Amino acid sequence: MRLCAAIALLATLAGCAGNAEPPSRRAPVQTLGERESDTPFVLGPDIAATYWPPVAVESGSASISCDYDYADKGDGETIGSVEFFNLAEALGACREPGTLRVRYRGRIDAGFTALVERVAEMADRMQIATRILDMDSTGGIVEESIRAGDVLADGGWTIWVRDDSVCHSACVLVLAAGDTRSIAGDVGIHRILRSGSKASTREELRSELREVNSQVREYLERNGVAVQVGDLMMSVANRNLRMLSDDELYAFGLDGRNPAQEDLQRIRDTRACGADFARRKAAFSRAFDTQCMAPGRAFEDLSECGLALRPRFGFPDAQCPRRSPMAQYDREPSKPAADASTTPLAAAKRR
Repeated sequence: MRLCAAIALLATLAGCAGNAEPPSRRAPVQTLGERESDTPFVLGPDIAATYWPPVAVESGSASISCDYDYADKGDGETIGSVEFFNLAEALGACREPGTLRVRYRGRIDAGFTALVERVAEMADRMQIATRILDMDSTGGIVEESIRAGDVLADGGWTIWVRDDSVCHSACVLVLAAGDTRSIAGDVGIHRILRSGSKASTREELRSELREVNSQVREYLERNGVAVQVGDLMMSVANRNLRMLSDDELYAFGLDGRNPAQEDLQRIRDTRACGADFARRKAAFSRAFDTQCMAPGRAFEDLSECGLALRPRFGFPDAQCPRRSPMAQYDREPSKPAADASTTPLAAAKRR
């Protein structure tokens, strides 16, 4: 399975795939985030703004790439430190293409949360709009998954689970936070135990798990994921693993576009450009998914198909050109769009 490397052709459309197993799953897709900023990236002399206390990523390995195509180009350079200047150097090459992919393999803990927080902060400073977290994790600490997920939810991230990767246990909470969740590997759940549990009886364990489950349900709800996922977790012993099927991933809101983010974006579009604009943009996205992302369509045809659809829905919009779908094609090539809301959050059709 590979992703196509022609980044400029898509910007916020979907990647292309080979024949991942199982065949009903699709290759990871990408989307831009929702960040809007006109502030240039400046390191500056203020040491208070550049000193980040040392933090170790001990339970996993992380690398930075500025490209989608991991099959041909790999996963980039390993991050040896998540201190300010090290991350500034690691992400510097990603500013020009405007694309950042963080490959993480390992356990979710405080080091992972620090990695997510600091990479997100640096991506904000450098105005890197397209942000992908490329996960391979069997789980970890539920509280850290929620903390990391809340950072991702505010930063316009796409979450990948490649066909050579898994996302189990607490990793599913990280998956829930993405604006787009693109899954080709296995996603599994089981009962999540509190870190450092002191339970010595079933009643004490039940009390702890009720509190944890309540926290998980609130988190899933605010990220547009069915709270039934939390209930299902409670029904599977921690030593076991229940794999979620393609249909379950879709039905629970864990695969494809995040419904909470879609609704929020529609509210933003309505506030900025009016209800008619938001309605037309939503209709364009549905048409793009149906017509341009049809199975078998050549990767090279995606942008041509999307551009051909735009006039039918009145785009580019004269009053809100920056928020119009595929607005990056209306700019000079040297000036890519900084406003992610200008493009559709494309997701491949499941069948």
